[in-house]
Amino acid sequence: MKALVIIPTYNERENLTELLGRIFAQNLPLEVLIIDDHSPDGTGALADELKASDPRVHVMHRAAKMGLGSAYVAGFRYALERDYDAMFEMDADFSHNPDSLPVFLKELETADLVVGSRYLHGVTVVNWPLKRLVLSYGANVYSRIVTGMPLKDATGGFKCFRRQVLEAIDLSRVRSDGYGFQIELNFKAWRKGFRIREIPILFVDRRAGESKMSRRIVWEAAWMVWRLRILDLLRAL
Repeated sequence: MKALVIIPTYNERENLTELLGRIFAQNLPLEVLIIDDHSPDGTGALADELKASDPRVHVMHRAAKMGLGSAYVAGFRYALERDYDAMFEMDADFSHNPDSLPVFLKELETADLVVGSRYLHGVTVVNWPLKRLVLSYGANVYSRIVTGMPLKDATGGFKCFRRQVLEAIDLSRVRSDGYGFQIELNFKAWRKGFRIREIPILFVDRRAGESKMSRRIVWEAAWMVWRLRILDLLRAL
């Protein structure tokens, strides 16, 4: 199964070289697509250097900071135009451990979407302040209650899709970002009847750089769950 690991970046120069080394050390049929939003720290230039030295590395440059959701949609479209069987979402800051990649692909043999969960068996989050942990955990409880979606961690961003899942979702109608984007993709896959499996991951807060979390992302997610619920009731997803 040939898979593409999609990694959006904005000021991730400190992490990129080591991250790709860790990914390729897994000796899996993986390639990487770096989608850089015109990082002022030179992440895009470094990505081009890495691409020049390794044919498994691909790079997409965007003109400005356009958001996580639109980056993943661009990456999904890139993958669907080529011969990839599976697509990963993965952060560039080592909060998602590359050592987990083989587990995702193994689980994908009998599932359509594999979601890395921070809340499947208790709480497996390291180095988050209590306020952020409560916000994240509460957002997932809220999402589960409103949508009925049986996921313990609907807002996590470490996951792997079979090609067929993304082919079945109208990507042109996906407009959310951050937490909301993750909830929206999970919900649409679930309502279309695809097999979703959660696996436990250890989430460690970023080692370098700054968090991209904002109040806007939180409010977008809070509204998104109601929008999804209403559209589902109207059969308009």
